[in-house]
Amino acid sequence: MASHARPKPRRIPRTLLRAGLTVSAAGAALAAGGTAHADVIPTTSADTNATASALTGALTTSVGGALHPIKTLQLNPLAKTPVDPLTNGVGTQVADFKPIGTQLLTGTLARGGALQDLPLVGPVTRILPG
Repeated sequence: MASHARPKPRRIPRTLLRAGLTVSAAGAALAAGGTAHADVIPTTSADTNATASALTGALTTSVGGALHPIKTLQLNPLAKTPVDPLTNGVGTQVADFKPIGTQLLTGTLARGGALQDLPLVGPVTRILPG
């Protein structure tokens, strides 16, 4: 058979190979670390429950503390300045319908609102800790 007529072997892209090797190495490191830890320290169910509750409390506290600045950070850096483009509004009224304008959407951001002050996202952020 001529060389140009032979079927070409399917090649795996290099990025997929690198990603697979990275995941495999990380899994092996985690497995080795977990095995060494399990051999050194025998645990009982009371120790496990105490450790789990301590970790849960620590995670809740650290995540809550980390999310609070994100929820209260001013989203628009130009808010309350004379050059803020969101303070400009356009409105219209058709016939006898209620007037509508862009201030409804941009007003909160123009006043220096945070993530928790936004109309649709604000109630959702109250679920998050912090």
